[in-house]
Amino acid sequence: MVKALEIIEENSELINPYIPEVQMNLVEALPLHYAKDINDVMGVLGRIVRYGNKVKPVGPPSFGASSHLARAVLKIMEYKPSLRAALNIKYDERILEAARKLGLKISFYDRRREPPEIKIREGATIPWGIEEAIKRLGGEVPDIIYHLGDIGKEPMINIFGEDSLDVVKKLLKILRYLSEERTR
Repeated sequence: MVKALEIIEENSELINPYIPEVQMNLVEALPLHYAKDINDVMGVLGRIVRYGNKVKPVGPPSFGASSHLARAVLKIMEYKPSLRAALNIKYDERILEAARKLGLKISFYDRRREPPEIKIREGATIPWGIEEAIKRLGGEVPDIIYHLGDIGKEPMINIFGEDSLDVVKKLLKILRYLSEERTR
């Protein structure tokens, strides 16, 4: 996790434009046998924020530091235990197009279709959304899950991987592809 955060900082000018308004986080869960709740998932305390034209983790990696992404990882691990990490970035169709061209599996969920009984239960939206996105792929687990937001909810892209380094490598591969495409 520490190495992944160093790589994020080293590439911060590339990543900066894709930091969402709610900021970015990077999480990694303990193996499935040990990961029971969000306190078994390490995230960045205070998140990763824009800092001028750079990005910077506000605090250290800590267990229980994330709730949204932690719930996403815990849910995806129910389907594919090896996917123990995730990060969130701003929704941008160009990111999805680049990811498709790079062969990553992508799915989504529609927050506007969230059942009322899920919407009113604290912490239930993200697991519901992950499940919906996996169902949309016929049970296949995607590398990327996105949603287009809802009233008061920012559109978001989540990238999943086996560990925090894997997730950061996927992000950088996508962003470098986009950067190269712009210079062509």
